Amino acid sequence: MRQDIYIEDLKSFVGKAVTLRGWLYTKRSSGKIQFLELRDGTGICQCVVMKNQVDEATFAAYDKLTQESAFAATGVVQEAAKAPGGYELFTKSIEIISIAQEYPISPKEHGVEFLMGNRHLWLRSSRQHAIQKVRHEVVHAIRDFFDERGFNLLDAPILTPNAAEGTSTLFELDYFDEGKAYLTQSGQLYGEAGAMALGKVYVFGPTFRAEKSKTRRHLTEFWMVEPEVAFMDLEGDMQLAEEFIEYIVQRVLKNRQNELKVLERDVSKLERIKAPFPKLHYDEAAQILKEYWSSMNEDEKKERFASGHKEFIYGDDFGAPDEAVISGKFEKPVMVHHYPAAVKALYMKRDPKEPDKALAMDMLAPEGYGEIIGGSQREDDYETLLGRIKEHNLPVDAFEWYLDLRKYGSVPHAGFGLGVERTVAWICGIEHVRETIPFPRTISRIWP
Repeated sequence: MRQDIYIEDLKSFVGKAVTLRGWLYTKRSSGKIQFLELRDGTGICQCVVMKNQVDEATFAAYDKLTQESAFAATGVVQEAAKAPGGYELFTKSIEIISIAQEYPISPKEHGVEFLMGNRHLWLRSSRQHAIQKVRHEVVHAIRDFFDERGFNLLDAPILTPNAAEGTSTLFELDYFDEGKAYLTQSGQLYGEAGAMALGKVYVFGPTFRAEKSKTRRHLTEFWMVEPEVAFMDLEGDMQLAEEFIEYIVQRVLKNRQNELKVLERDVSKLERIKAPFPKLHYDEAAQILKEYWSSMNEDEKKERFASGHKEFIYGDDFGAPDEAVISGKFEKPVMVHHYPAAVKALYMKRDPKEPDKALAMDMLAPEGYGEIIGGSQREDDYETLLGRIKEHNLPVDAFEWYLDLRKYGSVPHAGFGLGVERTVAWICGIEHVRETIPFPRTISRIWP
């Protein structure tokens, strides 16, 4: 008896009759032998159709099937080293399910705008398929990492009454009779409440930033995971972050070799991603940038300026080109800590030994991918946090519940946020984050 199976299971059915259901990826013929490549979402299988082994209707199906037509193929599974996936189907019959119209995405080169406009179809390509499989593995690894360590998933609201990091990048909307509401920039504030109740939690969901950025690293809607831990300091936060990244990367290497091969990713660079990671004080990172600029003549500086790279001034936050320079010194992610407090968020605790520095850290991925993690020890003193909210001219009443966390059993605590899309882009070795999410949202795209 034949069995309906998926392509990923072919290795368990060698010599047995099965039925595969999917879509035509490509086809070719050498006269009396036809080759139909069927994809079903789990892989691609070459279906071999021999004229003297099938009826006329089955052999004639080849001429009817167009790219992305849906069909079912029944036959016997056999090993074939040169076939996609190492197996093929010695086909006995074909059932046509639907005939696709002329497919708009052909093997020829297409521009990015055309492909993004047809994103719902572009997802079917082998490259995009591989990226989404890696993304799935990353998301799965994220959940497993925290679940295995006793973290509790906390679902934070997407609609919030206040900003988490700054008012300039908020999507604002009217919320019934309650006034204004905002699409969340971060679930962190709610994560802190969860940590005070459950000890260690993680928030995982979509976040939104209204900044009008057109760089390859920015989306207006993206996914972020944010762990928060009670009784944790900055050092513990950095240790958790490096263990987390090592876990994710090694998990992808273990389970997604085929996808990384499709993406032509140099896996030797990922194999080096094991803790501990290098750690730099902001002053050390600033010295790297100072030496970088000092080593250039005026013409070289002008060239950098023309590309949008501003000369670094001590006290500034790092821009993407600065992060590339710093991380370029290392083969592993590098963690920069103790940033100037003036360039960091109001909720970050200051270092008592260096009052002008925040107990904050960023993790910069190698190969020019920049920041993938940002975190800090949080300010746990009520009066200090209240003063900062007022300094930033933010409405105190919107933060009353957050301030309550400092009034009722406040403890040292820390956490961080990891951007899924930037992380996937780095692991896959792709240039732009728009390919890492099924339907990207940017300042110029909200369709399809």
